[in-house]
Amino acid sequence: MLDLTLLRNFVVVARTGSISLAALQIGRTQSALSMQMQRLEQTITQPLFHRSGSGMRLTAAGEKLLAHAETLLAQHDEILADMSGASLKGTLSLGCPEDYSIAFLPALLKGFCALHPNVELRMVCAPTSELRPMLVRRQIDMALVSLSDAGAREVIREERFVWVANEAEPKILTQDVLPLALAAPMSLDYRAACAAMDAVNRRYRVAYASNSLAGLIAIARSGHAISVLTRTAVPFDLHVVSAGLPLLPTIGIALEFSEAKPSLLATTLAEHVRTVLPGLKTKAEID
Repeated sequence: MLDLTLLRNFVVVARTGSISLAALQIGRTQSALSMQMQRLEQTITQPLFHRSGSGMRLTAAGEKLLAHAETLLAQHDEILADMSGASLKGTLSLGCPEDYSIAFLPALLKGFCALHPNVELRMVCAPTSELRPMLVRRQIDMALVSLSDAGAREVIREERFVWVANEAEPKILTQDVLPLALAAPMSLDYRAACAAMDAVNRRYRVAYASNSLAGLIAIARSGHAISVLTRTAVPFDLHVVSAGLPLLPTIGIALEFSEAKPSLLATTLAEHVRTVLPGLKTKAEID
């Protein structure tokens, strides 16, 4: 007989690829969790992991069990909620770019958590380029991601990229080669900024590149470079710069999932996000 607790812990280990990280999430010791995984392998009578110094990777049997376990656990939680009339219960991991987490998540999660107080949400902040591989590896259940096509059918909300500096008309605009502070090269804002500058033959150099929003804001505040942020992520003490710089594109925000058939928890949160996010007023918009 399969123990549901073992299956839940197996899913966490499979998604994190690490006993130590899974133990921190679950709240058990590494040795206890290792023994649980060994017990589960004895029950299945097949090895579930390839173990190495760099972590734990699922075997073919492990991949098969993971798919069954996620389906079984989702059905179990749904049945309990339906039969008891109680609110949803369980754990859900949500990925989100850092600028969206600052602008949107407090209002989004406050409403959702009030409706479903027994749902434990685990947040992962990372750029879209990093969130998508995590979805493929099923390390997170769902994610808010950025799309270059703001008119795509799955877009929930549009956001505009803007140039940001410590002054409305920063002195560095007079430099022949404009210094920029941008996110990592695979990001939409990096590509949008470079494409916009190339389109008008404006000379520039990437003086600072990082996926840290705090780092980009710090450089913009120092006056040493101009950065690119979504309009909602612009702090009150920085300025949107328009004069002398090309227009930046609008992007879309969408939800993506790790499973073709998301769990009840994931679909419930998705419905909440699709209802609330389009009309959500951020501080930048209110100001």
